[in-house]
Amino acid sequence: MEITKEYEDGLKLMEELTTNAQQIQEQVLSHILTTNAGTQYLSRFINGDADKQCFKTNVSIVTYEDIKPYIDRIANGETSNILLTQPVHEFHLSTGTSGGLPKLIPVTVETYNQIAVYYFTLLGSLMNKQFGFGDLDKTGKRLQLLFAKTGSETTGGLKATTVLTSMLNQPQFRTAIPKLLTSPIETIFCPDNDQSMFCQLLLGLIHRDEIVSVGSTFATVVLRAIKFLEQYYRELCSNIRTGRISAWVTDPGCRNIVTSIVKPNPKLADSIENICDCKSWKGILRKLWPKAKLVHAITTGSGGLPLVSTGYICSEAICGINLEPLSKPFEVSYTFLPNMAYIEFLPVEKDGATMSEQIQFNARPLDLVNVKPGHYYELLVTTYGDILKVIGFHNNTPRFKFIERQNVILSIESDKTSELDLLNATLLDPLGFILRWYNSHVDASSIPGHYVVFWELKAKEGNDNIVGLDRTIMAECCSRMEVSLGFIYRLYRKENAIAALEMKVLKQGSFEALMDYYVSQGASLSQYKGSSCIKSKEAIKILDSRVMVRFFSPKKPKEFG
Repeated sequence: MEITKEYEDGLKLMEELTTNAQQIQEQVLSHILTTNAGTQYLSRFINGDADKQCFKTNVSIVTYEDIKPYIDRIANGETSNILLTQPVHEFHLSTGTSGGLPKLIPVTVETYNQIAVYYFTLLGSLMNKQFGFGDLDKTGKRLQLLFAKTGSETTGGLKATTVLTSMLNQPQFRTAIPKLLTSPIETIFCPDNDQSMFCQLLLGLIHRDEIVSVGSTFATVVLRAIKFLEQYYRELCSNIRTGRISAWVTDPGCRNIVTSIVKPNPKLADSIENICDCKSWKGILRKLWPKAKLVHAITTGSGGLPLVSTGYICSEAICGINLEPLSKPFEVSYTFLPNMAYIEFLPVEKDGATMSEQIQFNARPLDLVNVKPGHYYELLVTTYGDILKVIGFHNNTPRFKFIERQNVILSIESDKTSELDLLNATLLDPLGFILRWYNSHVDASSIPGHYVVFWELKAKEGNDNIVGLDRTIMAECCSRMEVSLGFIYRLYRKENAIAALEMKVLKQGSFEALMDYYVSQGASLSQYKGSSCIKSKEAIKILDSRVMVRFFSPKKPKEFG
């Protein structure tokens, strides 16, 4: 099939899927029930009766913990038909950074097919329409910073690996990588993240005039790459100037492939070094890669290039696609793909004053096509408690905005401060500085307890020295944050049920250190997205060890502010 014809068919498929959403969802559920009715798990509920009404009536909403015993049995060597009729080929590992330990998600042949349809047909069509990314041989390369892990093996001999690693091991992706990316597969699979980052950035700089997009899976990795570039750009330029790779890059795969590509280029090295020597790094991505059309990553912050978050994907399923990729980060919405999974929604009541939520556990789950614009729902296909807001429909398929993770909140009394509350408060301009990253936790060691917010700051003019913080201004920042945290919080502060908010300003590189900790615990760098509220004692200990200075809110906020 010709490339243009393939992309035209992808757009046509998108319209068919979103127009016939209800019919497709019925077919997906029917296929799941008919195929798996005889499994040990499902037969407990439906006794061979594979119709929708029986499913709705008899199969209760479950969490991962409810099916974990079955997954563990498969991982330990039992046949997969205790849970699924189709053989389990491997397990995908969830990141473990949002809600705790990584989870094992069974993967079948159908999973691989769905991933291929999404990336090569649907997403490929959308990117070609929006950015002209058609023929891979003609449109340029992508500097997509990816970090794959070799994974592990369960007792029963099945692989357990990240979604990214699984994808990159598929023949379709292996074939596309040399045409699509500047990073050879050897650099992506390098077991040392620093060596991998160095080599991927080196090749991205060498091909700077061919790069049409820059990115990674999550923007946290892009931010880490910029920090890495700040530290290593002179060494990278030296490698380009001499055509010789730094001695500390010892991984054989990385070293051999990069050595075969890098040739002495003093002119290119001087050009890159002049750009990076500038006092301000504002717009650095645009300067280094002038032909780049976008930053392709999930989350916010672009430095002059449009940030494109293309998909809403969890370890359990590919859920939605962003049909308006040039939307501003805070306006991004996703149109659900009815062919990828059977999806239900649990209504969520949002308190307008505090933006805290109340899951309606007694409510009947709604089908994909029965949700209403302006209402909030928890997505039941995932086990993370994702809270979504319906903002409209594309044909007959709902468009959602991701709001927050339901189980990621701060709470001391009956106050509930959500990710969204915290984000809104943190967006207050930290006068004269760039807020590189933030996090928070509840400190219950004091009586009463109080909120602790971690900030990592950088001077706007490129100087990392932030010793001279004005205590009055920073205390005022604490006060402004408290005012933004909602009525219930302010009420408890007035009654001394919650102590003053504490802000801890961290040393440079603190959140890289936190990322390194999670990676050392088994998380994939490519899948690391972080969380705005942390509960891990070890993670809190890491950040506390890097505190430079702390401030407290000097006054209680008014209840009605």
